[in-house]
Amino acid sequence: MLRPFLIVCCLLLATGCSSLQSAGDKGYVSGDGTVRMIDASDRDDAIELTGDDLDGKPLDLADFRGKPVVVSVWGAWCTECNTEAPDLVAADEQLGDKAHFVGIDVRDGSTAQAKAFVRNFGVKYPSFYSPDGKALLQFSGALSPNSIPSTVVLDADGRIAATILGTIPSTQTLVDLVGDVAEGTTVDG
Repeated sequence: MLRPFLIVCCLLLATGCSSLQSAGDKGYVSGDGTVRMIDASDRDDAIELTGDDLDGKPLDLADFRGKPVVVSVWGAWCTECNTEAPDLVAADEQLGDKAHFVGIDVRDGSTAQAKAFVRNFGVKYPSFYSPDGKALLQFSGALSPNSIPSTVVLDADGRIAATILGTIPSTQTLVDLVGDVAEGTTVDG
């Protein structure tokens, strides 16, 4: 199924992906929006992540299994996260009940900052609150703790099926990627 991969590549070229950008004193590096699909036979075990949401309530990634899950790594302080938030919200609305969305808020000094971000962009999905970034350890090998924003698409079994390092190229790219994961479409490499 090379066709979806070619479509994604064309979309990436059309969006004018930038090179890696340093973020000065924030200690993170924004990726270039590269999309990587992982063949089903090459996927590792399901991601296990539990913690608290922005309101201090328990949140467990396992509760989202059965459908693809879009995991957005963000911080209110991150300029690129602010840039991509409308696309993530639009993708969540467009996909509806075909996928779950959950965020991981990293390095915000307080939940007040994170909650303001959520209100400002109309984010309806929950987010893990991980000011120390430890929640990202579950994604070791797929994400760098310093690559923010990043997006991971988990398959219905909770395994990493795709990653986008950096800002998502577009709403449609993410919607198509989730659709490919839901259909079991895979691309080598």
